Amino acid sequence: MLAPEVPMSHSLAGEPPSAGRRTAPLTTAVYSAAEWDLLTDLPGRVVVVAAAPGPGRPRRGVAAGLAGLDAVAAGRAFDSDLVRAVVAAIYARHDGAPEPTDRLTDLVDLLAACRAAARVLRRRADPADSAAYRQWVQSVAARVCRATPVGTPGPPAGESPADRRFLERLGGALGLR
Repeated sequence: MLAPEVPMSHSLAGEPPSAGRRTAPLTTAVYSAAEWDLLTDLPGRVVVVAAAPGPGRPRRGVAAGLAGLDAVAAGRAFDSDLVRAVVAAIYARHDGAPEPTDRLTDLVDLLAACRAAARVLRRRADPADSAAYRQWVQSVAARVCRATPVGTPGPPAGESPADRRFLERLGGALGLR
């Protein structure tokens, strides 16, 4: 299987495209099939782990899954060709509805996948696209963590110490901290 060619947002010199008009990207980074699968699977894996109850983390239910799907879809509006290409691939693969990955994911596996994705992005992606992707994945997790069902006792959604630790560890693995 050939790796997909994914256009990037910036030229080789790091200059953004001309303002006010959309030009064809000057740089194309090619990811291996395994790298592309990692980048396209990671948002769904984040939704699964962020929605999972755990010590100090509330049971989130359907609201969390919907918040995660909405956060993934929000990537279509990002000013990053990479993020938009990942979202398009997610939707194309699942006939219009992104679904969490089929394999079970735990926090340790997710953090390892985030570190691997950050390494791939450092090697292959334009720095602006790399930052946009990593921030987008973090925002998916944050939206899921804020999606506590109405009437749940405890701190407001996303503000529990366990949620803050989860988001900090995720940000660290993505190279955002």
